[in-house]
Order: sequence, then C-alpha cells, then structure tokens
Amino acid sequence: MNSALLVNIFRFIMLLAIQIVIFNNMNFLGYISPFPYILYIILYPVNSNKAGLIISSFLLGLMMDMFCNSGGIHATACVILAYYRPYIFKFSFGLSYEYQTIKLNESLTPERFSFILVSVLMHHIVLFVLEAFQFKFIWDILLRTLFSSIFTIITSIIIIYLIKPNKR
Repeated sequence: MNSALLVNIFRFIMLLAIQIVIFNNMNFLGYISPFPYILYIILYPVNSNKAGLIISSFLLGLMMDMFCNSGGIHATACVILAYYRPYIFKFSFGLSYEYQTIKLNESLTPERFSFILVSVLMHHIVLFVLEAFQFKFIWDILLRTLFSSIFTIITSIIIIYLIKPNKR
C-alpha cells in the first residue's frame, strides 16, 4: 500500500468519526448543522482514481446515512459532489487544474476558498432538497443551506489548518 492510500483511509475514518461523535449532535437554532465530513471528498488528491473517489464517497455517505437514519440522502449528496468535483475544480482553478498542480491543504487562497464554497453549497443544497422533498419548504431549504454552509466552511477551514502538514 502506498502512503496516499493510507492517508485517504485515515482521513475517511477520522472525518467520519468526528462527524458522528461531535458534529451530528450540534443543531443550532434548528437551521445550523455542520457537515465537515465532506472534507474527505474535497481533500481527495486531484490526480487520483476518480472511480475510487466516487465509490469511497458513496461509502462515506452510506455510513453517514446509517448513523443518521436518513435513508440515502447523504450518499446521494456525496456521490453528486464527487461526480461534479472536476467541474468545480475547473471553475475555481482554471488552468492550474489542467496541469494538476493543486494542493488544497496549503494556505487559503481565493481559488481554494471558492472551491470549498461551491463544493459545500452543492452538497448542502442536494442534501436539504432531498431531506425536505417538497417545494413548499423552499425558504426552509435555502435558510438551512445558507447557515449550515457558513458553519461547515468555517469548521472545514479550521480542520484544514489543523491537519496541514508541516513544511521543514
């Protein structure tokens, strides 16, 4: 096994455990539920196997569904985010993505922030639309998406800086 695979397996288990133990118990004001477990999909290496990302994203979402008893909405949101991730990379990074020179766990630049923002918004919109599944809850969906996205982005940036490798 190479080290990148071990890092991804460790990241998968740690983010899932942190989500289940800490963040699943947070629900501020009924609208704010952070989901930093999607950092696994966001931080997955750019030039790695795309089918492996989609399969592991499905397993991540499926495990979240099992612990949240949510009937497949996390798995669907994770697979959609993993599928559209190359397009979000191309939107946020442009030519840098073409040459595969992107490392997300370094300092925060506007391109990295826009990638995280678009990824979190896409995941949360799909998640909350599938959760409500009625058009009459559109304002509730939009409020939950907005507030949860803000809180997820803040916790994700904090986690990225905490797990950032040291340069020596």
